[in-house]
Amino acid sequence: MAINKKYIDSFVNITTKAALASSYLVGKKDKIAADKAAVDSMRYNLNNLDINGRIVIGEGELDAAPMLYIGEKLGTNIGPEFDIAVDPLEGTNFAANNLPGALSVIAITEKNNLFKAPETYMEKISSKANVKNVVDLDYSVKKNIYNLSEYLNKKPENITACILDRPRHKKIIKELNDLKVNTKLITDGDVSGAILVTDEKYGVDIFLGIGGGPEGVLAATALDAYGCHFQGRFLFKTEDDKKRANDMGIKDLSKKYEINEIVSGDSIFCATGITSGDLVSGIIINKDEFISETLVTHKQSGLKKVFKLKQNI
Repeated sequence: MAINKKYIDSFVNITTKAALASSYLVGKKDKIAADKAAVDSMRYNLNNLDINGRIVIGEGELDAAPMLYIGEKLGTNIGPEFDIAVDPLEGTNFAANNLPGALSVIAITEKNNLFKAPETYMEKISSKANVKNVVDLDYSVKKNIYNLSEYLNKKPENITACILDRPRHKKIIKELNDLKVNTKLITDGDVSGAILVTDEKYGVDIFLGIGGGPEGVLAATALDAYGCHFQGRFLFKTEDDKKRANDMGIKDLSKKYEINEIVSGDSIFCATGITSGDLVSGIIINKDEFISETLVTHKQSGLKKVFKLKQNI
């Protein structure tokens, strides 16, 4: 089954309106308010769609997230059943401090085709090398880089790796430096970080490290449409984490997930820029009009493009 292409415009509109709502709070040093503006807008517009929607990746669980919580039903209850993953404001610090790369993100599949990821960390890796035994979570950094170098016919010093700039990645970053690999260090935004491997224009060959599990599922949806490689492994540090995972149906807590185990069937992915970054430009407001850019993928039709729209406010 395929998702009707008519829904592409609907979901682009939803991330665009959420991005616009959040854009008014860019640089105001209040990430909570910027996030709330995007959440409120996204939830309102999803509830006006003729769909039977269910949040599988959201703002958290019901007790912690009163809106867009995991399991929340959205839409008018008329129309197809969709699983929905959202990150209304990816890069809250970017928006609060007017830094590049804040996005409003949504991913949609048919019911039961999107992994229900708990709010926990995930070890992940992405690359354009979508073949077995080239890049793998179980390989060392050195083996991954050497294998990828051979696959891409590049020297290690011509490989660029994207990784979150975090103390937990100090060892990996040192290994990359020792191999003379170029590193693109990002402070947040690992949805977009993982997607940078999709096109040579971004200059990234591999994304690796530990980031958010929900963000991994969102990125995997886009990467699947591009035919790229992605693997993820959840990290459960506390007993509460493990219990929540079990409650969500995850039995093997150390399992390495391939992309087809995270997202299957048809999908739509939309990421609208709030502040300008690598993937898309941010919201530009000019009097009573605004310009937005949204990266859109629709797996079944092969659509992979940036929509640039000018609309009235």
